[in-house]
Amino acid sequence: MVNICHRVTEGKLPLSVYVEPTFFKIYMADTGLLHNHFGIPAHVMREERSDIDTIKGAITENFVCFSLVVNGYIPYYWESKGRAEVDFIIQNKQGYVIPIEVKSSDNVRSKSLMRYFELYNPPYAIRVSPKNFGSDSSIRSIPLYALFCLDL
Repeated sequence: MVNICHRVTEGKLPLSVYVEPTFFKIYMADTGLLHNHFGIPAHVMREERSDIDTIKGAITENFVCFSLVVNGYIPYYWESKGRAEVDFIIQNKQGYVIPIEVKSSDNVRSKSLMRYFELYNPPYAIRVSPKNFGSDSSIRSIPLYALFCLDL
């Protein structure tokens, strides 16, 4: 089973109106199978190595997509004419569009998220990373391990 995440051209309600049907990402429903597909031992994935950053990022994004779906959200992603991309955007239960940035390491800076804020001024954004809970200005940080209880 897979989850399809469509690209949207605007970060406005309703997101389904701004879907570009020919642009999408596919995420596996089972992150363990995806990890196995890459063939990298688990102990290697826990190491800080730059040669596997891309794979770590892909597995982390896959995990976040599945967690969003399990929590009842329809994930989309946003791209600004090829210049900026936000990993996921969702419509929350209060009717706001919330950007979600995924980071697989402790480096959590994101120019794309700042660009999204400039264009759409969301009430807040979510950053998912290995870091602990936190918040700065309008970005709420959620650790990967707590994503299962996401309630936006």
